[in-house]
Order: sequence, then structure tokens, then C-alpha cells
Amino acid sequence: MSRTPHPFEALRRGRPDGRVDLSPQAARLSRTEIVQVMELTDVNLAGNVHGGSIMRLADTAAGVAASRHCGQRVVTAAMDEMSFLEPVLMGDLLHVEAVVTEAFTTSVEVAVRVEVEQTVTKAVRRHVSSAYLVFVALDENGRPARVRPLIAETDTERLYQAQAQVRREQRLLRKHALREVQAAEIKPSG
Repeated sequence: MSRTPHPFEALRRGRPDGRVDLSPQAARLSRTEIVQVMELTDVNLAGNVHGGSIMRLADTAAGVAASRHCGQRVVTAAMDEMSFLEPVLMGDLLHVEAVVTEAFTTSVEVAVRVEVEQTVTKAVRRHVSSAYLVFVALDENGRPARVRPLIAETDTERLYQAQAQVRREQRLLRKHALREVQAAEIKPSG
């Protein structure tokens, strides 16, 4: 009986042995945009689009960008703060753009920018939210897998890459501090 291939096997680029291509890749090749009309199922009772609907689209766009860069399955590991600057209403056209800003050993950081376009007034697109998400690449056994290095080709991309390093250090410091607090709370008093 033949094995059914996993849908992400098509992402394993250019390797006859089935291994993931780890050659460096330009950030621009991960760029992804999702455009979606906000409908009745996306809004709350006040007529504003749920923040969760926007976050889901941000996660989806970022996941596609991460998969494009990694060439393998990825899972969301973290999402930095996401503030909503302006309301998004039913009927608005939401543009969600994502690009990989840095690649680490088994993870990538993806920047997401969300803009809204009012289709009725044909107003200029407005920035409504941004976030950074971290994705971990997975091998066929669901374990973290190495990812290809990122090539930053422009000064702006190099700046984003340097900023991503700082955010990563902050995430790791926060994670370590939270583990210390959790370990301290678990110890029996006595």
C-alpha cells in the first residue's frame, strides 16, 4: 500500500532526498498578502470587526510567509502585543501583509501589518494594527526542525533583522523570568 504524501511535502524545495533546502533565502520571497471583505460573521453587536477575526487573519498570513521561508510545516509559537488603532467595520476590505524579518535556528519571526480600505468611500488604506509572530518549523515527526538563514537585501530589511534580534532576546528573557517565578510558586513552603 502506498503512503499518502503530506500536503506540505510539496514545500520541500529542490531536494531529491526529500530533505528541506537550508540554503539562504531573501526576505522578499516570503512576502504574503491576504485581502478579505469583512462580513456579518466577523463583527460584534456594535458593528465593529472582532479583534479575534483580525488576529486570525494575521496568524494565517504570517503562517503562509513562515512556510514559504522554511519550506516545511510551521506552528505559531508566539504573538507579540497587537493593538487596534482604528475600528474595522462590516464591508471594509482588510489587507494583511506579512514578511519574515529574521530566521533563527528552528524558528522565524514574521512582521504583520494590517490595513483597512473602505470600499464604499474608496478612502485611502489606513493602518489599523501590527504585530510580530514567531513560528517554529516542524519536521515530519512534529519536532522542531532547522530553518534556512534569511538574506536581508535592503537597508530596511537589515534594520528589521536587527530589531528582530532584540525582540528575540526580550522574549527569551521574559520566558526565563516567567519560568523562575513559576518554579518558585510550586515549591512547598515550610
